[in-house]
Amino acid sequence: MIATRLRLVVILLAILTLRNLSDGSDTATAADDVGYQKEVTVREATRLDWVFAVANQSRIDPPAEWLEGYESTKQRYELFVPASAKAKIKTKKEKGTGNDGLPFVLFISPSDQPAGWSQLQTVCQQKGILFASPFNAGNNTPAPKRIRLVLDVLDDVRRRHKIDPDRTYLAGFSGGGRIACGIGFSLPELVGGVMPVCAAAELREEPWLRHRVIDRLSVAVITGTEDFNLGEVSRFRGPMLKDVGVRTKITVVEKLGHGIPDSKVFAEVIDWLDAGVADRRKLAQEYPASRIVSDAAPNREQSAKALLSEAKLKIKEPKSLYAGLMQLQGVMQRWPDLKAADEAKQILLEYDARPEHPWEADDIAEQRRFLIARARSLDAYASGELPPQYANQRVEMLEAAINLWGLVIQDGQDEKAVTEGEKRLSELKKQLQTQ
Repeated sequence: MIATRLRLVVILLAILTLRNLSDGSDTATAADDVGYQKEVTVREATRLDWVFAVANQSRIDPPAEWLEGYESTKQRYELFVPASAKAKIKTKKEKGTGNDGLPFVLFISPSDQPAGWSQLQTVCQQKGILFASPFNAGNNTPAPKRIRLVLDVLDDVRRRHKIDPDRTYLAGFSGGGRIACGIGFSLPELVGGVMPVCAAAELREEPWLRHRVIDRLSVAVITGTEDFNLGEVSRFRGPMLKDVGVRTKITVVEKLGHGIPDSKVFAEVIDWLDAGVADRRKLAQEYPASRIVSDAAPNREQSAKALLSEAKLKIKEPKSLYAGLMQLQGVMQRWPDLKAADEAKQILLEYDARPEHPWEADDIAEQRRFLIARARSLDAYASGELPPQYANQRVEMLEAAINLWGLVIQDGQDEKAVTEGEKRLSELKKQLQTQ
């Protein structure tokens, strides 16, 4: 009897020891985690910079009302872990590589129930893709809480499993797709691409952030021939992203209304997203700050310092001087209270004091490119077929397109665009008169 009790004590101690060997950042994927789980609870608050996806600064103390009544550890999400996760056990030796983790799709629903699993199940099982979708992240949830919840889930999955940031894709349907774009375009270092369904969005205004999205992300917009957002996605948002340089794929599914397509569509789209992995990894080798690897979560000071260091490298080369200066401006604006911001400001003042400003030509050229892309895409949207719910916006959109083409013509520097603008201006004015 004593011997039996001793054996039981030894077994219990062994189990406890194995449990204690792993901390929150080195937790191995357990065998019983593999497969579909209807509900998983977030274990800790996100370490990721969710505030910057809501605002234009990474503030320490965002307004309290943004998260009023919100508790990270009460948030839940649907989860699928492929069998291949067993081979992705994280060890200290592997930590920080980022290239050999699981592919991951985080799907944002427009309702309070998770979405996307029934349509993505087959492709996730066949390709070994980890899948998650939050509860209570729908359109009725205020944007700050919604964004925080998505990043709570993203970071919780990153703590539990070794995922590949270059093959991590934010997806979502309708309003969830817009949130996916908003987060991806704000924090491109966390993901490899965005996959909005029956929705899309524009890049943020910060030049350095636009550069990062253009350099790193793949954006696959999906809509249907019967979707009331068909025009917005396929004629406006998608083409504009492509025209300004974002790697973009526009998929229009026959006979699909405002809904989520089947697994076959997602399989093709994910293959296209994965085709950009090599370029993302090459970028990360040259500029490590462009990607946050594995389960890492740099703090404000570390993030600012990394972007500052990268910007200082860029300004040494004429071809990347403008991008580097814009990134210095980004550091200064995003973290105004940090030493990195002070250093960035000082460098900017030094360059501004120089007699020659060669970067100004690049700045003007970029503004022109975005102006022409917006004029062309808004024109295509406003002058084409619109669903009944958007028909009353046609006049306003036509007037905006006319104004944009007018600016292109006034600028007069892109001869091809000026010719196009003069032709389109005449057509748009005729159409406006018939409204």
